Amino acid sequence: MTATVLRTAKELHARARAGRRAVVMTMGALHEGHATLIRTARTIAGPDGEVVVTVFVNPLQFGKGEDLDRYPRTLDADIELAGQAGADVVFAPSVDEVYPGGEPEVRVTAGPMGERLEGSSRPGHFDGMLTVVAKLLHLTRPDLALYGQKDAQQLALIRRMVRDLNFGVEIVGVPTVREEDGLALSSRNRYLSAAERRTALALSGALFAGQDRHAAQEALRARAREVPATRARAEALSAIGESRAAADTHAVATAVPGGPAAVRAAARQVLDEAARLDPPLALDYLALIDPSDFTEIGDDFTGDAVLAVAARVGATRLIDNIPLTFGSFGAAS
Repeated sequence: MTATVLRTAKELHARARAGRRAVVMTMGALHEGHATLIRTARTIAGPDGEVVVTVFVNPLQFGKGEDLDRYPRTLDADIELAGQAGADVVFAPSVDEVYPGGEPEVRVTAGPMGERLEGSSRPGHFDGMLTVVAKLLHLTRPDLALYGQKDAQQLALIRRMVRDLNFGVEIVGVPTVREEDGLALSSRNRYLSAAERRTALALSGALFAGQDRHAAQEALRARAREVPATRARAEALSAIGESRAAADTHAVATAVPGGPAAVRAAARQVLDEAARLDPPLALDYLALIDPSDFTEIGDDFTGDAVLAVAARVGATRLIDNIPLTFGSFGAAS
């Protein structure tokens, strides 16, 4: 399938539309993660719908000292990948098309939610992101827009903007795509040397360690519920020792349901070890947060959460996250 390349909103608006229009917004340098978004959009839009992929390197999202100038521009390859994945249109506007007259005086502000985690590390980043997303939603006029869950805070903020400002568009999150070794797909992975890539695997390794600890705790709690309520909870959990090491059993027995602290500790251990590698991993943050506002969850938290990490390896900054659900089996007796 060959995608049509359009440069102006006028050209895009002139296209006849039958079914729903699905938009995938990118900054180019497309990879398999983007292809997954496009294929998902194609499935949702259906044969009568239209899939539009935007390719625009947004200058408002790059702060002082960040990599705007070296951000890869690979439009020809992007057009080919987009078409193969099922896109009908590649919308590749110029900076003047998106920001006529220069950088906008009026912008979307991310608010307190945009000042945490990534916002703290990259001041102004989310204001620039939301501003261009709002602009592109108006320019492309979609029925739905798809974004990857790898950028969890970005996705949460877009959803909040669409809800708070009454945008008439459905926002769809698509699970993170990973390479065979577990590293989350990113356009920035190409900057890593072989040695740096080995160190970078600690990001996903930490998330998987936290996920494993969480799964063990949830399984132990579920089994503990099967024990007669007349027995003390700590004794009941100790009796299940064959399922996990005694340390895990003790942690679950003494913790409130879900054990966020234990999840953080398991992930932190992997990251601490990576900080001693050559080259070392320089941790920016490790956070276990409520996706509704990106604040840290407490030990009594139940519901959906996100375990998120950001770090530098060499000159490259990487992010990753994984979703978790706490208290899915209910509190043990």
